[in-house]
Amino acid sequence: MIKLQVIGNLGKDCVSNTVNGKNVMNFTVAHTEKYKDSTGAQREKTIWVDCAYWSDRTGIAPYLKKGTQVYVEGAPEVRTYQTQDGKSGASLSLRVLSIQLLGSRASEGGNGGGGYQPQGGGYNAPSQPMNEAPIGGDSDDLPF
Repeated sequence: MIKLQVIGNLGKDCVSNTVNGKNVMNFTVAHTEKYKDSTGAQREKTIWVDCAYWSDRTGIAPYLKKGTQVYVEGAPEVRTYQTQDGKSGASLSLRVLSIQLLGSRASEGGNGGGGYQPQGGGYNAPSQPMNEAPIGGDSDDLPF
């Protein structure tokens, strides 16, 4: 098996469909790489990956919004085609096996509809430092 891993931003909102009784979520992920060319000029190269996630776990679909940063992993497929002017073209698509939400674009307000916000207010620090013994207790006692 060939595995492809992509970290990038969604180019548009996810589209959910049912094909032959199975659920599929389609979306595109863009990965932009910055590099210097032979003259030393800063350049950018963006690769677009068409993704199809065949799964009954459609609960993630509302979070797959344009600009959301994701990690996707799956099996790559290269599709070739002919353009209207007769030239050959190719596109990279990915049959997604797993997906993780990483966040949303910083330019969007709030979490942009794509970030995960934990319930319950997050982690609470202990009221007493872990390396100090409780007042009036043995210094040999472990803090847990």
